[in-house]
Amino acid sequence: MNRKKKINKILGKKMRKANAKLAPKSTKPVYISKANRAAADAAELIEATAEGKE
Repeated sequence: MNRKKKINKILGKKMRKANAKLAPKSTKPVYISKANRAAADAAELIEATAEGKE
C-alpha cells in the first residue's frame, strides 16, 4: 500500500469513529424478556387487587 493510501485509510477510520460517537443513540426500546414482562404484569395485578380491597 502506498503512503497516501495508508494515511487516508487511517484518517478515514478515525473520522468514522468520531462520527459514530456523535451520532444520536438509537430510539429503539430496550428488550424486555418474556419472564420479566410476566413478572411485571403479575406485580401490576397484585397492586391493582390491593387497591381494590382498600
